[in-house]
Amino acid sequence: MINFQHNFSLKGEHTFGTEARVASFFEFTDPEELTNFLRSDLYSANESLLILGGGSNMLFVNDFNGLVIRASVGGIRKISENETHVWVEAGAGVEWNDLVAFSVENNWGGLENLSLIPGKVGASPVQNIGAYGVEACDCIDSVQGIELPSGNEFVLQARECQFAYRDSIFKHELKNRFVVTRVIFRLNKISEFKLGYGDLNHEVDKLGGPSLKNIRDAVSAIRRLKLPDPALLGNAGSFFTNPVVDEEFATRLKISHPALPIYQAGEGRVKLAAGWLIDQCGWKGYRKGDAGVHEKQALVLVNYGGATGREVYDLSVSIQQSVFHRFGVHLQCEVNIID
Repeated sequence: MINFQHNFSLKGEHTFGTEARVASFFEFTDPEELTNFLRSDLYSANESLLILGGGSNMLFVNDFNGLVIRASVGGIRKISENETHVWVEAGAGVEWNDLVAFSVENNWGGLENLSLIPGKVGASPVQNIGAYGVEACDCIDSVQGIELPSGNEFVLQARECQFAYRDSIFKHELKNRFVVTRVIFRLNKISEFKLGYGDLNHEVDKLGGPSLKNIRDAVSAIRRLKLPDPALLGNAGSFFTNPVVDEEFATRLKISHPALPIYQAGEGRVKLAAGWLIDQCGWKGYRKGDAGVHEKQALVLVNYGGATGREVYDLSVSIQQSVFHRFGVHLQCEVNIID
């Protein structure tokens, strides 16, 4: 199925729910449809391009004078297995949480800590989504997609994706040059539970101890308690990444701020809790007009209904400046700013 429109409103196509219009919008459900489109007169290689998934990690500050492409390829299926692992293929347009539910229901481990993260499967390798000590790259085997503007299909193995903390090759060399159509995941038949992050272990114990279902239920409960539902309150989840700094700098910072949460990141680096830094600067629950900071999680910026993308962005800049002034730490946006 093809959906091609001009002067298209994106207000209902991203989770912040701010108004933005795009010159052209192309949505496809079969990779061949995109290939045909790229080789037709409807496509111009000179047009600005944006690849959109579920819109759960974007903030549109202005209208986009170009082409938006959305891959709505569906389907989840097991494609192979051995004694210890199973390989599962999921279309880029599948809801991420549906894939996690599918894996847990089949007793295949690896994705349970990533329960209830909003967005589509196609965005998971791009953003290298993560939560509770697990990242998507821990389970990604390969990524299928279409090269732009040639329309040729090709596959990237996980080792070629240059995965890092909330980062991948799709944000750099292949940005707007590769449309993800399907992702292959290698899941575990013999589960290795990861419970060492935050209050997850305690919540799992309350449910009766470690199991894939209990971990999924615990993560979902924690996220529902701390994070607003984008269907009810416009947001894109964590607006900033947790900053990774030199251990020496973090040690000095902790002397003056003993309660500062830190997590080892390897090679003499540590990860700081961005939400804690923002909270200490007094931003939690802040609201100006319809743009604000969530009352339960300072890492989440929200649209109370009528905020513009510019108002949310300006708030994010004020937060960055405030945190840098107090702690000397620069917060990087996890949300993609489309300006």
